[in-house]
Amino acid sequence: MYEHSFFKACCMKQICNGCNLAAQKRGMLDCLFCRTPIPDDDADALAMIQTRVAKRDPEAIFFLGQHYFYGGQLGLHNDMQKAVELYKEALELGSVEA
Repeated sequence: MYEHSFFKACCMKQICNGCNLAAQKRGMLDCLFCRTPIPDDDADALAMIQTRVAKRDPEAIFFLGQHYFYGGQLGLHNDMQKAVELYKEALELGSVEA
């Protein structure tokens, strides 16, 4: 499933690559779900994710945990302890994937 879709940092929705391509062909360049402009760089994307984490969104917390677990994206380094803390928080808030 993940090879044919991707997460949007603005609303934590998973979007199918085909749906995204169809929307772009129609001139829709913003998020398909929330209409937020696409972030310009990793710092903007990370800020969007951290905003949702601050609001205690379990999907955003799990998503950020994934980035700490694997490292190398959004300017984050591999940090297992931080990843586990985020996974636990996401689980407590009801994330199915955590």
